[in-house]
Amino acid sequence: MNTISIASGIDLLQMDGTCVNPSATWLIEKAVINGEGVLTETGALAVTTGKYTGRSPKDKFIVEEPDTAGRIDWTNNQPISEKTFDKLLAKVVRYLNGLKEKYIFKGFVGADPKTRLSVQVINEFAWHNLFARQLFIRPTEEELARFVPEFTILSAPGFKADPSVDGTRSEAFIIISFKKKIVLIGGTSYAGEIKKSMFTVMNGLLPEKGVLSMHCSANVGEEGDVALFFGLSGTGKTTLSNDPCRRLIGDDEHGWSDSGVFNIEGGCYAKTIRLSREKEPQIWNAIRFGAVLENVIVDPQTRRADYDDASLTENTRAAYPIDHIPNIIQGGIAGHPKTIIFLTADAFGVLPPISKLTREQAMYHFLSGYTSKLAGTERGVTAPQATFSTCFGAPFLPLFPTVYAKMLGEKITAHDVDVYLVNTGWTGGPYGEGERIPLPYTRAMVQAALQGELRDAFTVTDPIFGFRLPTHCPGVPDRILQPKRTWKDPEAYEQKAMELAKKFKENFKKFAEVSEEIKAAGPRID
Repeated sequence: MNTISIASGIDLLQMDGTCVNPSATWLIEKAVINGEGVLTETGALAVTTGKYTGRSPKDKFIVEEPDTAGRIDWTNNQPISEKTFDKLLAKVVRYLNGLKEKYIFKGFVGADPKTRLSVQVINEFAWHNLFARQLFIRPTEEELARFVPEFTILSAPGFKADPSVDGTRSEAFIIISFKKKIVLIGGTSYAGEIKKSMFTVMNGLLPEKGVLSMHCSANVGEEGDVALFFGLSGTGKTTLSNDPCRRLIGDDEHGWSDSGVFNIEGGCYAKTIRLSREKEPQIWNAIRFGAVLENVIVDPQTRRADYDDASLTENTRAAYPIDHIPNIIQGGIAGHPKTIIFLTADAFGVLPPISKLTREQAMYHFLSGYTSKLAGTERGVTAPQATFSTCFGAPFLPLFPTVYAKMLGEKITAHDVDVYLVNTGWTGGPYGEGERIPLPYTRAMVQAALQGELRDAFTVTDPIFGFRLPTHCPGVPDRILQPKRTWKDPEAYEQKAMELAKKFKENFKKFAEVSEEIKAAGPRID
């Protein structure tokens, strides 16, 4: 009987009936035969994830271990004891041993060979293994022959935890042990937990190697100029980085080393709600055989995907290998960034469509990570709400936020990087009164920033937020560049802008340890 030793004192995982690194075609056939999903008219595999249609951050834990306890930011992460973890791990192993079939993927996280992590993913579902195959970096046959895993993911959606016995919050759990080098996932079928748990691991390991790990997309222009796009869900990070005139490095997770930027992943995980061929042709065309559609409604007769149907969730997704995008950086490695774009979808309608940031302002807004939640996107949300996610990725940061912010500031200085804040949200009034900034205008502003046309442009200073606002940008009406001019009632604008500024100030109180220069780079409300 073939077995794998998972951890000391834990039952061996039996690997009989398991296929290692099968092809996408084989996995898709298995998924269809097992009733896990159906094929769409484009050949993508469509699946549903049941109760959990998104990440479950309150069910995510990091094991409190002697080697890591002092490094982990426990104000942002939930601890769980080693004893509790070991007992639950043993239960999951026994559960997996009871299955007739399991699926294993061996590959890498991180495109840079100097810092990449070898990971094996053991799945209960064929489609989950396909997801891992498409989102992580696939090894060559030679690399597979000498593969030694440094981290193991055990994914058992069918195993439901008992909170009263297992020490979890619910039936679902995502637990990371840096000591045992294991990610344990159970009770949830949402595949994004597989991807994001390893991103959390990399966020814990890369800074120790002098590499800044980042929740951002990245692309490269014809002159080799690299751009980074930071932003929370719904701000346009994936849409704006998929530019037919620029080559994509990756759409979500990257590292920035002394050599430059590299993709942490081997695939893309794009939101598809209201996806259209006209506005996002690259993503639209990437959803073909080998891609996975999560919670997208598919017509049972025509097998046509309805991207406008949010009856299961607003968080519909497509997972596909990066080579489904035609213009990519082969190998996922490029030089140092020339431009950084922070994206926010401001539903208050007061932030400028584009503004140039100083280094200190960049660190302030990186630590703030602001965007808006809209009415109707979550239960109980009846009006736009400001939300702040540190470093534009708080749920995935095991270390203290200032670790990442300090590294970003040093790299901005070392490589003379231009930083812009781009608002893809509302203008002329808040959500419900104003209008969303047209995508063609946003694309024109981003293009101007990337081409250096705004670097020395004439600017005016926003009196509340302190931003430098260009007074002209090619392809964009001058009027919308200064948001106050777009409001019918200037006093109403002032009131709403001050309301948001105070929210920034209140949120930033938790960063008491940062320098006075960074604190002073925030809004002015005195």
